[in-house]
Formats: sequence, C-alpha cells, structure tokens
Amino acid sequence: MEILLEGMEFYAFHGVMDEESKIGGKYVVNLSVTVPDDSGAEDDIRTTVNYQTLYDIVRKEMRENRKLIENLASRIIHAIYENLENVTNVKIHLYKYNPPVGGKVERAGIYLCK
Repeated sequence: MEILLEGMEFYAFHGVMDEESKIGGKYVVNLSVTVPDDSGAEDDIRTTVNYQTLYDIVRKEMRENRKLIENLASRIIHAIYENLENVTNVKIHLYKYNPPVGGKVERAGIYLCK
C-alpha cells in the first residue's frame, strides 16, 4: 500500500546562489511511502503511518538550508527511514519554483525513489 502526501508547500532558503539563501522561494513536495498492505486494517493509527508524522519530518528537513534539492530530497528520505520502521519504499518529487536560470522557468524538480 502507498500512502501519499501531495502538494506540501514550503517557503524555504535552498540554493547555490547567494540570493536564494537570502530571499528564499516556494517549494512543493509530493511524497509516497510504501507500507505493508494490511497497515491500518484494524482501524488503529498505530498500525500505519500517521500523515502528521510524515509532514513533520518533511517540514523539519525543509527548514535546514541546503544548496542542492537533490541533497534535500535524500535527507528527507533518510529521515523517514530513520523515524518510521514499517516504511519499505519512499518516492519524492521536489520542486523549486522560479529557479534563477536567466529565463522564464516555472519550476525545476527532481524525483528520487529509495
């Protein structure tokens, strides 16, 4: 079973360029975690993954300034595995809006699955 949190929005200060770490920008995270198929079957939150816990992990990592969104996504995945024992796979789409590339680009992003 996959548990999804999609469209998590953050204002954060990630980037290689100085202005990115000073001005910041909008980021969106879509997350999928795989858990055993019988997770939550007994209608007990303790047998599955709590959405709030997932969100809190992502939010905490988003607050730590990183130069590369690749590193940021990897850190989020690592933190999920470190904190949630029944997760067997994590997929993350992480988008940076209006990246400073010298032209109009809505967003830059990465997809990581571990």
